Amino acid sequence: MAFDVSALADYTEQNEAMLVTSSVMNAKTQLLIASKGTIMTGIKSAETINVIDTDAQFQSAANCGWNPLGTTTITQRVVTVGKVKINEAFCPKVLEAKYTQKALAIGSKYESIPFEQEYTTKKTERIAAQNEVALWQGDTGSGNGNLNKFDGLIKLINAASATVVHANTAGFISGGPIFVSGAPITGDQALNIVDGVFMAVPAQIIDKDDFVILCGWDFWKKYIIGLKNKNWYNYSADNDATGEVDIPGTPYKLIAVHGLDGTNRVYGLRLSNLYLGTDMENEEDKWEMFYAKEADEVRFRAEWKLGINFAFPDEIVEFHPL
Repeated sequence: MAFDVSALADYTEQNEAMLVTSSVMNAKTQLLIASKGTIMTGIKSAETINVIDTDAQFQSAANCGWNPLGTTTITQRVVTVGKVKINEAFCPKVLEAKYTQKALAIGSKYESIPFEQEYTTKKTERIAAQNEVALWQGDTGSGNGNLNKFDGLIKLINAASATVVHANTAGFISGGPIFVSGAPITGDQALNIVDGVFMAVPAQIIDKDDFVILCGWDFWKKYIIGLKNKNWYNYSADNDATGEVDIPGTPYKLIAVHGLDGTNRVYGLRLSNLYLGTDMENEEDKWEMFYAKEADEVRFRAEWKLGINFAFPDEIVEFHPL
């Protein structure tokens, strides 16, 4: 039985139509990857990202002859999907003693639940929100059941630490590296950090139009406060509601994603460097509700596969406080 009505008083005439759902975050990272990254479908377990790289060694053409030079390297990275499902069951009879009785169908046999549209809307939004967090913070070694189905970008980037570009150094951040020991990052520090990530962008990708700098909403708010207080560049709040702002003096945007909330991490990367793996695109939205006659209950079922990885770790800039 999935309904907990212990917080409700026994029935008094109320407006059952006023049951509303709270605001939850969307899976913004998925949307960003869908816009300029790669969606890999049909993955039942794992699939490789096949990466080819080559150099170009010039030689003098003043004389005849053949002198082969150069190397082309083929490597692979793997997108491993987690297999996720949600099963929930409802006994609508639990609602009979509360104000919710007014929303129940007439009669004693209930083959659906009231406020079903509100429930399914909230449920799919909640799934999207938890997918968003897992895409960044997922860790198959975690004790959190919502995070241990596949490895997220933070763990994968940490594993490629020897190749990833680290921005939290004196070479990129003024007065760096930045240490945080329980104290929150300030607006001035946020400005300094984003400038440092920009300074660390490798030359070969600095002119790519799909390069973005990503952070959590908590960090993004500190950055906005820093800009507002400094007012160095006539800061505009036009994009505040969407969590996107042009970084003054650069061609890039700082974009807030909920998957990085609470991490104090900032990443600069090309969206085309990200690969999202699934069995069927938007599979998490293909849920079903049905009446289980043998149990006399209404059930919700959703099932999907999801995983993520990147192709070129040396094209990723990361910041995290020491």
